[in-house]
Amino acid sequence: MRMAYTVEQYQALVNAIARGIKSVTYGDKTITYNSFDEMSALKRAMEAELYPERTIRRRRLASFDRGYFPIK
Repeated sequence: MRMAYTVEQYQALVNAIARGIKSVTYGDKTITYNSFDEMSALKRAMEAELYPERTIRRRRLASFDRGYFPIK
């Protein structure tokens, strides 16, 4: 299920990660996360939703090799 995140929620999560705190307060709700990995995953999900223009797009380029070296 996808959730609509706010910039305030994102900033609160970033500040908690920076301070090393696993509890984050969003308005009147307090959430305690199990690990910093969980918090980092949520941070990436929030960034993808809030800032889609920052998403890194990876491209794969084809590479061809004839299997021999040219004679010099």
